[in-house]
Amino acid sequence: MNDSSMRDQLGLDAGALYQEETFTDRRVGTIQRLTPVTADGEADPARAVRYVGQTQVMSPAGALPISLELEVTSLSEAVEAFPEAAERAVEETVEELKRLQREAQSSIMVPGQDGGMGGRGGMPGGQGGLPGGGLKL
Repeated sequence: MNDSSMRDQLGLDAGALYQEETFTDRRVGTIQRLTPVTADGEADPARAVRYVGQTQVMSPAGALPISLELEVTSLSEAVEAFPEAAERAVEETVEELKRLQREAQSSIMVPGQDGGMGGRGGMPGGQGGLPGGGLKL
């Protein structure tokens, strides 16, 4: 990748800037209030304020971060909507992990049936492991 192409991909969109404020109960999670701003840092009333909740659940592999969009118009509504939205996001994440596990299990190659993979670890993609380099949520 050349330098200008990387620079283009890494450039911030001056028309899509937000100021972040974080609120937390220091127990369950956080709520971010994203206030739209112009490139000069002034409030941009043409765009709506957004609220994003974040929490984590423990899994056998450690803490699993969960992020959720809250369809609300105020911080008090975000606090009220957080539990239901977080529960839904956790359930969706668990279902996605189960689906990924099923896919990974169904792609396990049996010794002697490597399909010509030879000494490359027995899995598509090279040196063993999951195709594509691991789980992608």
